[in-house]
Amino acid sequence: MEVARDSERCGTSEELPFVMTPHTSFGPPHGGNDELSWQGQFLRAYLVTDIGKKRQKNEDSFILCAPDDHELADHRGLLFAVADGMGGASAGEHASQLALKVLSEHYYTAPYEPAPKALRRALQTANERIFREAEADPRYQGMGTTMSAVIVLGDWAYIAQVGDSRVYLLRERQGLSQITQDHSLVAEQVRSGLISPEEARNHSLKNLITRAVGIKESVNVDLFAVRLRRGDTLLICSDGLSNSVTERDIVSALSNGDLKSGTRKLVENALKTGGSDNITSVCVRVTENPPKTNLQEGAQEVPLAQETLMRRIRNLFA
Repeated sequence: MEVARDSERCGTSEELPFVMTPHTSFGPPHGGNDELSWQGQFLRAYLVTDIGKKRQKNEDSFILCAPDDHELADHRGLLFAVADGMGGASAGEHASQLALKVLSEHYYTAPYEPAPKALRRALQTANERIFREAEADPRYQGMGTTMSAVIVLGDWAYIAQVGDSRVYLLRERQGLSQITQDHSLVAEQVRSGLISPEEARNHSLKNLITRAVGIKESVNVDLFAVRLRRGDTLLICSDGLSNSVTERDIVSALSNGDLKSGTRKLVENALKTGGSDNITSVCVRVTENPPKTNLQEGAQEVPLAQETLMRRIRNLFA
């Protein structure tokens, strides 16, 4: 396993006593920019977060957790996640980082249960922790965060979703599929057929989310499952990216073979459109045939081929 960072480290073994670096990495440090590359046995990942051009600090956070312990890795898999914080002063930054730390700690130390259920329980624990801190500390009043988390366990990816950060999958000859559904007012209007995706992109209420981690005592978590194959690329991103680039941009950037340049290209494209928000792009590519595993209960399997066909039909008529 190889981990490399293009800026200073963020996250220490003292912060997460259940794991040892380098296989757990957080970003960004001190609300700024960060880049991280990682190479595993059948996966490669590149993670980039940028403060953008209009914000004073970066409230996005990402995490990579790849256990060195083979038994733990076989049992719990690899974790990649993006959180986009919200709240005044430093509350958003604190919420996104705290959510990822609590998520990873509780996921990897929980008693045995299927991975999707353990992921949901860990995210709900993160929700409770953020809610309690917001209630107890005036500095963090009203804080919350989105969460898009991916567990890769063998040839299955389990995805947990709260908010409007997103997870996409790019597959050769099948194109790009959005795995998650945004929990936002505008996304609900799109799903109801009231407005088009193009209208949603420039809608004045596009940042109004209907579900977040930490703003209520409990949270509903969407869980999805996708069977992976060699050549697949997962993109986990904050809305600072998805609101600024098109699906065509995503396909173009991630189809050139070089994951590092493709991930950076996505962020650069978002900056070119104005960079009005923090931008985070986490790309995970399946470089070899992943080990076969059974689908674990608790998540809704996403039929990619059918979804992509329906998307092409809708685009044709549009």
